[in-house]
Amino acid sequence: MALELGIDTFGDVPLDANGEPIHMAQVLRNVVKEAQLADELGLHFFGVGEHHRDDFAVSAPEVLLAAIAGCTKQIRLGTAVTVLSSDDPVRVYQRFSTLNAISNGRAEIIIGRGSFTESFPLFGLKLEQYDELFNERLHLFTELLKEAPVTWSGRTRSGLSDQRVYPPIETGRLTTWIGVGGTPASVVRAAQYGLPLMIAIIGGDPLAFAPFADLYRRSLEQFGHAPLPIGAHSPGYIADTDEQAKEELWPHFSAMYARIGRERGWSPMTRASYDQLAGPNGALCVGSPETVAKKIVRVAKALDLARFDMKYSAGTLPHEKQMRSIELYGRKVVPLVQAMLLE
Repeated sequence: MALELGIDTFGDVPLDANGEPIHMAQVLRNVVKEAQLADELGLHFFGVGEHHRDDFAVSAPEVLLAAIAGCTKQIRLGTAVTVLSSDDPVRVYQRFSTLNAISNGRAEIIIGRGSFTESFPLFGLKLEQYDELFNERLHLFTELLKEAPVTWSGRTRSGLSDQRVYPPIETGRLTTWIGVGGTPASVVRAAQYGLPLMIAIIGGDPLAFAPFADLYRRSLEQFGHAPLPIGAHSPGYIADTDEQAKEELWPHFSAMYARIGRERGWSPMTRASYDQLAGPNGALCVGSPETVAKKIVRVAKALDLARFDMKYSAGTLPHEKQMRSIELYGRKVVPLVQAMLLE
């Protein structure tokens, strides 16, 4: 099986030597360097998430990706994810078609609901319309993908009447995935619109998502669509040994979990639960190159994946350690995965 391997980040904000968050401006410059390294290593995809909070620096992903496009040559560039519910589909399409032009066709977009809701009050939207906003705007966006005059009406934005949107895609169409957290309705929706599926696997045993992959493939057939790729996204961190990787990641990962948990009423992560998440059947791809490669191959085979993206940033994990993890991913994990898939 052919498997593409990419990475993504939310632009997580690390701490400086005094334990203070480094400036977001520096985080963004570091993300550009991380993308350059990924390109040099021959990785297939580099994605950036969209957030509007003080622990993640990327709030304008297309601007950052445009800067990355100017200093990379071959890696595809996209989001992880674009929160379409709180953005305007026409402007999103225009920004990504522009990115596609300046990157010579390397732009991708992963559309999703996102796991945070800060963008709704920020942009004057009502959380009570959470489902309606996503459904309407996804429908409009898929109409824009056809690159024909669009006539559309809805309740959450003004309608369009035989309207074209510019700039057009030079060749083909804008590569667009739907990112899901694993609910059956989300999986069926992706199949209904005939869009590739990207599954966010951030907890539990990744093989538990195999039924969703099967549901997606059955649904594609029922809706009359040809087979489409399935991808998966999981957090990870790579060091020379399993013990080094787990010890280096633990304080940053647990602190990130605790911070988000306080907002959502979660209990703090214990070391035992972390070790289980980092274990052979857990979603966290942490360890030596050999260990991480085995975990990727396990889920790739079970879900018959076309792409796997590893989120390499983790809360306050320093930039230097992120760069080393990316290097090990590209130089050691990728060839190991390719070899294992041929066995």
